[in-house]
Amino acid sequence: MPTEISPGRAAFDGHGQRLGLIRYHLAVGTRNYLIEGVSGTGKTSVCKELQRRGYHAINGDRELAYQGDPETGEPMDGPVVHEHHIWQVDKVEAIVAGRDESITFFCGGSRNFSKFIDLFDGVFVLEIDRDTLNRRLAERPEDEWGGKRSERDLVLRLHQTKEDVPGNGIAIDATVPIAHVVDEILRRSEADGAL
Repeated sequence: MPTEISPGRAAFDGHGQRLGLIRYHLAVGTRNYLIEGVSGTGKTSVCKELQRRGYHAINGDRELAYQGDPETGEPMDGPVVHEHHIWQVDKVEAIVAGRDESITFFCGGSRNFSKFIDLFDGVFVLEIDRDTLNRRLAERPEDEWGGKRSERDLVLRLHQTKEDVPGNGIAIDATVPIAHVVDEILRRSEADGAL
């Protein structure tokens, strides 16, 4: 039997073992969604379009990310590397627990998504074909992640293996214009009872 239950927090048994996250949706229908995908699929563009339309959208790569150990969360010094691009779990938890917004979209990629993915009501994975990905990456300046040849090679490998994105997400075709991508995300969110 849980001894500690609070909205958006973990429930624990009498021995300190985590039972899982207990979530209560208030009458306003508070929902939280993760929008993932490999670099170049359009996560930042989706975030900007959601914000333009008045939705609460968090650019996780800019607002939550840092270089750290994906298992422990300990910050790491040194060069910026893809494998250590993680989000601040406590900040994700705090935003999810907040009740100021009826719906929040978290946009971006994180190597530690397994630490917080259970907090979300749904996960959308932006998907594009290899040719579109190559074109988008080729257009990036070298000082933007994915702009260097070695980074592009890594992104293309991750695109092929899908090892870097949640496997349980709803696939969204991100080859269409960004407005259509966002329309589809909102349509599927609405079908989930969020809007």
